[in-house]
Amino acid sequence: MIKNLNDLKTKRELVHQIDWTMTPEKAVDMYLEWGAGWTRGNEFVRSEEDESIYFVIYDWESPAQVTLLRRSSKDVEELAKIPVKEELVTKSIDEGGKRAGVGVYSLNDELKKWLAQEIDGPSPEYMN
Repeated sequence: MIKNLNDLKTKRELVHQIDWTMTPEKAVDMYLEWGAGWTRGNEFVRSEEDESIYFVIYDWESPAQVTLLRRSSKDVEELAKIPVKEELVTKSIDEGGKRAGVGVYSLNDELKKWLAQEIDGPSPEYMN
């Protein structure tokens, strides 16, 4: 497992596969059969080989960090744990609307932009 930004930065193929628009909710909808399929539109899993790589925040983790996941219809794998400033994590959770019993949150635009710059990654789509 990747433990820091410098290690992730060296994994160029992985960095270029990050889906900056994927959210935990969207991943459940796309990859788990009990998701609300009607919301997918044209975004759905076409085969067992389809996968998404994206970041999430687990609100129970300390110190503050983001987790890079690889999700397919078969399973989910944690690829990296990247320490980040606690204020960035807190702002992301607050902007997403902290909800009791949820625990898994999307990254806000500020955190996505910071991560993309730190790993010398392509700009998230919405920033182009």
